[in-house]
Amino acid sequence: MCRSIFSFAAILVFLSFGARAQGEDTSRINGTTTVKPDGRQLRFGIDISRPLMQAIFKDRYAYEVMADYSLPKDIYSVLEGGFGGSDIDYPDLRYKSSNFFLKAGIDKSMLQRLYPEDWDFLFVGVRYGVAFINRGAASFSTDDLVWGTTAGTIPAKSLTAHWAELTGGLRVELFPRMFAGYTVRARFLINAKQFRELPPAYIAGYGKGEKNTVFDFNFYLQYALRWK
Repeated sequence: MCRSIFSFAAILVFLSFGARAQGEDTSRINGTTTVKPDGRQLRFGIDISRPLMQAIFKDRYAYEVMADYSLPKDIYSVLEGGFGGSDIDYPDLRYKSSNFFLKAGIDKSMLQRLYPEDWDFLFVGVRYGVAFINRGAASFSTDDLVWGTTAGTIPAKSLTAHWAELTGGLRVELFPRMFAGYTVRARFLINAKQFRELPPAYIAGYGKGEKNTVFDFNFYLQYALRWK
């Protein structure tokens, strides 16, 4: 599974730099050094990696979408959202959690645009994320050689997670207006103190609730709307 994912990423990198190499020849012939985009672009995408991950991790699920809008100087404003949760069913612990999330930020292209229709880009960016979580009541049991088996219930609780992200990735226009690409992410939980007592096993949009730092990735298929 992981080998296939990295092979797909390598193909996207190859296609991106191949297309840029052709654009570079055109740029040199025309003698241009700075190229403005041909109009504006609003792009919508869906994360296709989440359904694949659900096939591996049976106790969690998530669905994620995104949109970005082109700004001057090859900067993109980005809005992301989705929902998901987890279903923990261990012999000594059982509970369910669900949440929805929103993220906002910007991406900045690290490659110079070589021709007006060149919308491929390799980028870095930042995000602010917030998730609204509903953790259901949890039943647990413990075994002790002296006291025997103890069982109990932890009450349900509503939580809010706040985090910051550093992102990087690639977008390649495989067909007119149709894009594929990936985003890698480093996430940093801001309000970790709120998750000391039985944090959700999985927070859609963030990751493992007991971790203050999480690394993750997304693979997107996207469609672009363009106008002058």
